[in-house]
This record gives sequence, C-alpha cells and structure tokens, in this order.
Amino acid sequence: MYKNDRVTRRYSEPFKLKILSELTNGKYNKYQLGKLYGIAPTTINEWIRKYERKDLMNTRVMVETNDEISRIKALQKEIEQLKKLLLKKDLDQMVEQSYLEVAAQKLGYKNVLELKKKLNI
Repeated sequence: MYKNDRVTRRYSEPFKLKILSELTNGKYNKYQLGKLYGIAPTTINEWIRKYERKDLMNTRVMVETNDEISRIKALQKEIEQLKKLLLKKDLDQMVEQSYLEVAAQKLGYKNVLELKKKLNI
C-alpha cells in the first residue's frame, strides 16, 4: 500500500455538529459514535476542541482520603525543604570555590588545581 492510496475523508460542518449533538444527548459515547459512523474517537476529540465543547471532554476526578491528602502535603513540604538544602549546598560550594580562587591568586598559583596539589586536598 502506497502513501497515496490512503483515503482522506472530509466531513461537513453539519455532520460534525450532528455528531457533537448526539454526544451531548448522552445516547452514545465517543467510541460508540466512532463505530457507528466509522470515525476515530481522536477525530471526535479534535472536533470537540475545534468547537470549544469542553463539557464533552473526558474529565479526571481524583478521589483521595484525608490520609492521602495529608501524606501528599507532607511530601510536598519535604520536597521544598530538600530543594532549599540543595540550593544552600550549591551556594556553599560556589563560595568555597571562590575562596580557593582568591587564595590561589594571592599565593601566586596559576589556578586552584595547582593550589590543591600543593596542599594535597
């Protein structure tokens, strides 16, 4: 099968709106309409986006217990603390590197590596 052998389908605006109205009525879902009319559910999703019918998009509902919510909050707090610690560590390392650069320069070494070799660090 060659690329040019594929059939390109074009749907009219009234047909698209008919499909969306049937979906709105709740008589069929996207997959049933797809089978009924030979349309991929992804195509129906594109029409939903095109006509800004967000009410027809799948929605995700999260059901969580209070224990799960408190655990998530605790983990988020821990993540924030770890980010702050990591930032502090990076800043301390930058300061230390800067001190070594200044010390190497004042002591007459070419670079920090030469100073570290001399001091066996």
